[in-house]
Amino acid sequence: MTNYIRNALKKLDKLTYDQLREILLMAENDLETYREVLVSVVKGILVCDKHHTLILTNPHAERLLEIDAWMEGCEVVWVLIHNREIGNFLQETLNMGYRVDDKEFFTNEKGVQRLLSISVLPLVDRKRGMGQVTGSLITVEDITEKRLREVRLRQAENLASLTTVAAGVAHEIKNPLGSMSIHVQLIQKLLDHAMDDLKKDETENHGDSVSVSYIKFSKHISTVNEEIQRLNKIVVDFLFAIRPIEIFPVKSDINRLIKDVVRFVHYEMKEAGIKYKLKLEKNIPMIEIDKRYIKQVMLNLIKNAIESIPDSGGMITIITESDEQQIKIHVMDNGPGIKESDKGRIFEPYFTTKVKGSGLGLTLVFKIVREHSGDICVTSEPGEGACFTITLPLPQQDKRLLGHESFNYVV
Repeated sequence: MTNYIRNALKKLDKLTYDQLREILLMAENDLETYREVLVSVVKGILVCDKHHTLILTNPHAERLLEIDAWMEGCEVVWVLIHNREIGNFLQETLNMGYRVDDKEFFTNEKGVQRLLSISVLPLVDRKRGMGQVTGSLITVEDITEKRLREVRLRQAENLASLTTVAAGVAHEIKNPLGSMSIHVQLIQKLLDHAMDDLKKDETENHGDSVSVSYIKFSKHISTVNEEIQRLNKIVVDFLFAIRPIEIFPVKSDINRLIKDVVRFVHYEMKEAGIKYKLKLEKNIPMIEIDKRYIKQVMLNLIKNAIESIPDSGGMITIITESDEQQIKIHVMDNGPGIKESDKGRIFEPYFTTKVKGSGLGLTLVFKIVREHSGDICVTSEPGEGACFTITLPLPQQDKRLLGHESFNYVV
């Protein structure tokens, strides 16, 4: 279109009124297109003439550099910029005619710290022989999120390396623990056989003292064996927590799964003097989950609730509800609740308020839920119990294509 207008201008004196009008309309349409491009582009753009006065900019640049009202061609660009560091940089760069790529500056936009990348390039008119500099093009990009992603990626890579090492160490610990457990059990069997032989030998006069020693020794061995089993469970939980899990979702009835888990821990709750109540939504939609892992989530939450209730007379309530997009599962108890200072750390590895807790149970719960693209949160008030809420997405049946009417244009 630009070439058409350029050729038409060469024959300007021969054009009729209607032809001139058509050319102006074409030029106006071209300008509108350029204006839309400037508004839509994700970078901030500023154009200056050869005297460094601002002649063109877009809203993105005005927001990032906090440029207030300005008049085309009236003020040098660095005067319009509030951030003095950026202003001084542009003044020096433009006056010296430097080209600068990706110079970084920290700014504070309405209390939010941002990292900006600024480039300054010469505008060259290549139609005039060797190319004459007619102004400058300044681009501004908010790279805050990009830099955060890079940092997170490096952290993830470092964590992956550390995880590999930790998994190897944990695996090496697990093997001798298993061996120790077997040998402790063999020692216990040998002691049992030796005690049986002593009981049969009635000629021994010190049988009572031997029996007392056997009881004490047996008690110490049982303690050692219990601690070995506890350490082994910690190692197993740790390996599960750090290794990636692979889920195989299938359409499942979440209400039936919850009933199965409650049935499994029914006697444990009865023994602890705890009652339970199920408020499960009728005709709840089927959901795609890995039943093995979600059962583990429910089991961990229910057992946590059981352990949090100090005396008999406790109540655990499980509620399910749904809408078009998600299913929610609430696991509530009437225990002592969670301290405000502990809420933010409740899902952290190795954080526990239990005497013998590993601090990995809720970490595993969090990991499994997130692997299902879900979320989990806790609400609690001291003395009023706690409520863990799991949110799991439902499969979207109807995916509509967006039409033009679905977009909002901002000019």
